[in-house]
Amino acid sequence: MYSIRKKTKTRIPWNKGKLIGQKAPLTPQEIWSIRIRMENEGRRRDLALFNLAIDSKLRASDLLKIRVSDVARDGRALSRAMILQKKTGQPVRFEITARTGKSIEQWIYAAKLLSSDFLFPSRQLASPHLSTRQYARILEAWVAGIGLDPAAYGTHSMRRTKATLIYRRTKNLRAVQLLLGHSKLDSTVRYLGIEIDDALEISEQTDV
Repeated sequence: MYSIRKKTKTRIPWNKGKLIGQKAPLTPQEIWSIRIRMENEGRRRDLALFNLAIDSKLRASDLLKIRVSDVARDGRALSRAMILQKKTGQPVRFEITARTGKSIEQWIYAAKLLSSDFLFPSRQLASPHLSTRQYARILEAWVAGIGLDPAAYGTHSMRRTKATLIYRRTKNLRAVQLLLGHSKLDSTVRYLGIEIDDALEISEQTDV
């Protein structure tokens, strides 16, 4: 009597050959280089997306679902915006800087977007707005365009960039926690990749 054995496929780990761990935030010089490249090439959508991603510090899933009415009125960008986070269900507020506001206004005008439209619509019929996969590919082109390794960067690089710069400048963990919309300080500590002992000492110094 013969036994029949089913052939099993060897499953390849999802992270094989990939760089894992925290994705690197962009430095001020890298931000400037990417912006200049986009401005010179007239890439209005990418410039608005890049600037808003840095200013808002939102997760990709929240950033891509922003509608025109969330950040602009009558074609003019707001100075502040508030978005309800999908992951936490909590609102998060952020400032829209003058540079970001200008790029948003130029994109709205060029794309002839209405107030109810998604700010970053997709050209694919399957999705009304850019998907996180599309966003990731766009970001790869951004960093590769200035000579960086795309494997070292991801959509969370955009979320971490301004938060990291603010932390380095102020050492105020509480402020960064609020800006990122984290419910726990531990989450902010892990996100910034700093030592827990240093974080606790700093938080005690900045507590009000």
